[in-house]
Amino acid sequence: MSPKKATAWIPDQHGAWAMLTVPFLAGTFLAPRPGRAHVLLLTAWLLGYCALFHAQQWLRLRRAAARRPAVARRHVRPAVVFGAACAAAGIPLAVAHPWLLLAGAAAAPFPATTTWYAHRNRERALLNGLVAVVPACGMLLVAARLGGAGWLWAPAAACLLYFAGTVPYVKTMIRERNSRTYYRGSVAHHAAALALSAAFLSPWLALPFGAYLARAVALPGRGLKVPLVGAVELACSTALLASLLLLF
Repeated sequence: MSPKKATAWIPDQHGAWAMLTVPFLAGTFLAPRPGRAHVLLLTAWLLGYCALFHAQQWLRLRRAAARRPAVARRHVRPAVVFGAACAAAGIPLAVAHPWLLLAGAAAAPFPATTTWYAHRNRERALLNGLVAVVPACGMLLVAARLGGAGWLWAPAAACLLYFAGTVPYVKTMIRERNSRTYYRGSVAHHAAALALSAAFLSPWLALPFGAYLARAVALPGRGLKVPLVGAVELACSTALLASLLLLF
């Protein structure tokens, strides 16, 4: 496979990678015994995401591009390859830790919902984005449990508050940049997230969540290019990870 073709297999939803990795890494390194099982779980997790992405694209394009079947068909092979690789990484882990099957069953309704949205060609719907956040943040609990920790609800809740806020915020920066409704909703969420995180999780979370609120208020409408928007979100995600590791 050529490097160009291999690169085309990697999902282009750049914001998803931070959401997939930050909660997982937080749970891993907050646990008392991070180890090789986490490497295997992270591998299965990311491969599973790639498989799901291509399967959903195939579903979406099969309807949207009915007169050009090759457009949809190009996603079949990556979906199968990534799915098989995910199974190869995940099955031994599930054998060693059967409770992971229960965690997977609990998470199943969320990818099922996003698959329905893909089938309806409504991937950009606000609710679809919010639904996708839940299992990603739940991986903090799974990774922590795998490493011998209890259920770390507080850092998982912090992740949920932050990543749920990125959904409307990013829309105010790109697709809904002229929508006052999205802007007000984004600011309202960030203000509530600041209050809730500081009051119920840790008062020190007021620092990063205060910065998240400030960027949600100040940056929309300034015409920032997409790469700069992405760079700001990468910095915010990194700050969240650092905060969780320091505070919990």
